[in-house]
Amino acid sequence: MKHGKKYREAVKKVDAEKTYDVSSACALIKELKVAKFDETVEVHVRLNLKKSQSVRDTVVLPHQFRAEKKVLVFCKGEKEKEALDAGATYVGSDELIEKIKGGWMDFDIAVATPDMMKDVGKLGMVLGRRGLMPNPKTGTVTFDVKAAIAELKKGRTEFRTDKSSIIHIAVGKISMEAAHVAENLEALLGEINRKRPSDVKGEFVQSIYLAGTMTPSVKVTPAKAER
Repeated sequence: MKHGKKYREAVKKVDAEKTYDVSSACALIKELKVAKFDETVEVHVRLNLKKSQSVRDTVVLPHQFRAEKKVLVFCKGEKEKEALDAGATYVGSDELIEKIKGGWMDFDIAVATPDMMKDVGKLGMVLGRRGLMPNPKTGTVTFDVKAAIAELKKGRTEFRTDKSSIIHIAVGKISMEAAHVAENLEALLGEINRKRPSDVKGEFVQSIYLAGTMTPSVKVTPAKAER
């Protein structure tokens, strides 16, 4: 693959033999900007897991960088008013389910009260493949819809390992202050380490790479990132 002049110049600024602490890595990423648009800064964390294990949870990053998301809540009765008062974009039950079956998908996150899951489960094929199915593990199946919506409005984000035991997730924009990106990354790594399985032997976080959408990647020191 051939890279442009800007990318080749950016590569020269990265010491491929070095691992950078979180602060240094986030500062360096800003210097590596290649694209004219505001690149997203992503982190790729490889974990030491058995084939049967996975890590999945949510994190509220201290510094937000995404537009506010449209939250849909599946609920009935008094919970509908609670959800609307909390800032949900769409609230309802059977009518929303039928609307989604018809192809409507104008929302970013779905929350459901437990009593609705029997009916919401019928949307498994539709919501599941888009990563929108409410799930107790991510706090999107709950009777406390007010608290769930409040956290989602703050920017609560789900992270999960793929089949290679790697977590891929955005932690900021290249235009942000390096210190803010660093704080987001440290918050994420803290949550990841809290999900460490009890039977893991050796280092849990095996490698961390940080990169902008179009930049070279920077290797981050796992030991320092975990503290």
